[in-house]
Amino acid sequence: MIRSRALMTLLAAGVLSLAFLFPPAAAAQGNNKDFATWLDGVRKEALQQGISQATVNAALGKDLAPIPRVIELDRRQTEFTVTFERYLEITMPPARIEKGRQLMAQNKELLYQIQGRFGVQPQYLVALWGIESSFGEKQGTFPVIAALATLAYDGRRSAFFRKELFNALKILNEGHITVAEMRGSWAGAMGQNQFMPSSFNNNAIDFDGDGRRDIWGTPADVLASAANYLARSGWKPEQPWGVKVDVPANLDPTLINPDATKPSAQWQALGIRRTDGQELPTQAGEGALIQPGGAGNPTFLVFDNFRAIMKWNKSTFFATAAGLLADQLAAQ
Repeated sequence: MIRSRALMTLLAAGVLSLAFLFPPAAAAQGNNKDFATWLDGVRKEALQQGISQATVNAALGKDLAPIPRVIELDRRQTEFTVTFERYLEITMPPARIEKGRQLMAQNKELLYQIQGRFGVQPQYLVALWGIESSFGEKQGTFPVIAALATLAYDGRRSAFFRKELFNALKILNEGHITVAEMRGSWAGAMGQNQFMPSSFNNNAIDFDGDGRRDIWGTPADVLASAANYLARSGWKPEQPWGVKVDVPANLDPTLINPDATKPSAQWQALGIRRTDGQELPTQAGEGALIQPGGAGNPTFLVFDNFRAIMKWNKSTFFATAAGLLADQLAAQ
């Protein structure tokens, strides 16, 4: 997920943010075992879980060692901040919008096939593709097994990352990718979707039928896997994610709350209006008002599909940017 020093500033905002996916522990506890002894225990448990000896040898060999840079990045997450406005500038540059539109046109038939199966509109799939990996161009360079082993051994969030490590071993064991090719973010997110290994095992799809769920190099699998994830997260076909709105000065500020949901008609009665002058969506279920950048920043009325995107990444910055980028891609 992290590609440059500039993108490091996204972490504190929750964008591409592991801080939102993995809530920090109060403090790192460390591991009482040396790494070699700890790794030997992982090997034994992997075999007990049905991972083949060949996979264990290939992934958890004696040359596997902790990566200091991974620990450094994990510790630095909370040091960086970015405004909502700046976040949108980074995630939605004109070049990304233009390329996204080109890719939607190039993959039109594939995207409609995926929509027919999962009910997710093409623009949302391409928007997530663009934000997560710049359409596959920036998937991360860290060896996933070593990164996960580092974090599992570290002790700060060891239980979570130990489970992800075994999920990654399962992926290798099933032959979807090789150890050398399994590269991703410093925290183990991988492929053009930046799925954690557990998300891969739960949601990745072999859409082209070649026997591999290839989110690294096969667009059909990348896009179908994203659609499956959203569909399983409660996606509502043909409904909007949300709309930008104006709010009256006398609105009760406690109503700007993701948990304060109401039908559009009730929001309309309270004086909520779309900034583009159109009617509020009436068939989109109950919506909630949010201000991702805080008071004084733009306000959005968001619906179930926004909440589905939030299951992908628990950040209002990320989910709002994904919705806005999707809107831009669809406005051709």
